[in-house]
Amino acid sequence: MPVTYLHWLLFNTAIIVILCFDLWRFYRRPHVIELKEALLVSAGWILVALAFNLWIYLSFGSDHALNFFTGYLLEKALSVDNLFLFLLIFTHFKVPEISQHKVLFYGVLGAIVMRALLIWGGIALVQHFDWVFMVFGPFLIFTGFYLAFKQEKEDQIEQGFFYRWMMKTIKYTPNYHGEAFFVLEKGQWLATPLLIVLILIEFTDLVFALDSVPAILGITTEPFIVFTSNIFAILGLRSLFFALQGMMKRLHLLHYALAAILVFIGIKMTLSNWFHIPNWVTLALLVLLLTTSIVGSLYSSEKKSSE
Repeated sequence: MPVTYLHWLLFNTAIIVILCFDLWRFYRRPHVIELKEALLVSAGWILVALAFNLWIYLSFGSDHALNFFTGYLLEKALSVDNLFLFLLIFTHFKVPEISQHKVLFYGVLGAIVMRALLIWGGIALVQHFDWVFMVFGPFLIFTGFYLAFKQEKEDQIEQGFFYRWMMKTIKYTPNYHGEAFFVLEKGQWLATPLLIVLILIEFTDLVFALDSVPAILGITTEPFIVFTSNIFAILGLRSLFFALQGMMKRLHLLHYALAAILVFIGIKMTLSNWFHIPNWVTLALLVLLLTTSIVGSLYSSEKKSSE
């Protein structure tokens, strides 16, 4: 893929400008994100990603465009499962609605840095060591089965090792102080619950990235495609959270579809040295599983409500 330094410079500059504008807009007029605004922003990010996909098609051909779209859809689908854990964290710490956008914004900044490092590290491993796919493949298969049977509950947050270590290590105040991450009390700087939530959000995204980055490397190892598809999926994460938070619990079958997708990509990576599965097959299966799980979830939820 004939990508130049100019492509990287323009893309990253555009992302920085958008993030700065978003930060300025929200600090100029802090407000609770309503459903209408969340849906419009989500739709806007999706349209921008599709426009970028069209540019890839016109500039680099259909194969790279297919890889980008498949990777973007995969990362977007995996992020929904991530959002459910975000909702549990916000509920557990009773984060004020007006502060949730700020936490997610800084969470996105950290996620971009972590994803970039993991992507470059993963691509470097794949390019220098042929056996890496034999490690990533079984790992994704194991992750898929684990995802299929796990049950996320609010009380599980307090049982996590990282949570317990952080609560013992960080000096914090139990009270919120507006949108501040730190507060000065009795001559001592203390963390507010908002900082605790931000750290948990960053840690959660790091854990999920350990699954999603190997998964997209099973689709393509082209750095520009892997990075840009991840970034577009992450940038739409905040608005997607506010758009779906009222119905996330209704999508109870989605994690089964995501588990099946991870297992399939794991098998694809494991067998890549002997058998090639085209990416259009991966995309078709991804769309089929996601559509079936979403429709099935909504149908069963409506049926239970009517009963």
